[in-house]
Amino acid sequence: MFNLYFGIGFALVNFVLFLLCYRFFGRTGLYAWIGAATILANIQVVKTIEMFGIIMTLGNVIYGTIYLATDLLNEKYGEKEAKKAVWFGFFTLIMMTIIMQLVLIFEPAESDFAQPHMEALFGLLWRLALGSLAAYLISQFADVKLYSLLRRRFPKPEQLWIRNNGSTMASQLIDSLVFCTIAFAGVYSWDVWWQILLSTYVIKFVVSAASTPFIYIARGYEFPEEHEQRQ
Repeated sequence: MFNLYFGIGFALVNFVLFLLCYRFFGRTGLYAWIGAATILANIQVVKTIEMFGIIMTLGNVIYGTIYLATDLLNEKYGEKEAKKAVWFGFFTLIMMTIIMQLVLIFEPAESDFAQPHMEALFGLLWRLALGSLAAYLISQFADVKLYSLLRRRFPKPEQLWIRNNGSTMASQLIDSLVFCTIAFAGVYSWDVWWQILLSTYVIKFVVSAASTPFIYIARGYEFPEEHEQRQ
């Protein structure tokens, strides 16, 4: 039960830090958060934990906040800004992958202790790297488009939860399908593949629902300097 209770606290820490990043730095903070969260999610996913008798990876909470950030950008600044943020996160992911692969090529000194640990974190198989890149790009653009469609269908301020959860839950299903298909199809039996897919998506579903109060809080933040720039 420790992982469950600690996981709840861990999720709250992620959401609070997200709010602080936006509160202190405004729209720029959302871009910074997306860049940092993209890198952190791909580091955390290396670690596995057990919860409810199921083995799962970390990284789903911080990854879920990326959708929260793009939805907030779409809500307050428009679809164009949200798409720009998606490309920013994609570039961050590619940048990390290329640079860290080059770092691993350097021959370590005899006194070095970091190489095997860095290989464990960043020495990804090509299928995992490709799956991560493809899933991010496809699902994030799907999220932006779905959010815009839902905003036209449910435009009222109090219907924000429909826009946020509807777009995120649908796009994260796409994310899970793309990643698991590219990374694991043919590697595991279909029974195991379905278990990985369903357990991953259920976690993302819960994280998305839990993030709802925080997007309402963030939407209420006002930044006079941003209003002046748009005028």
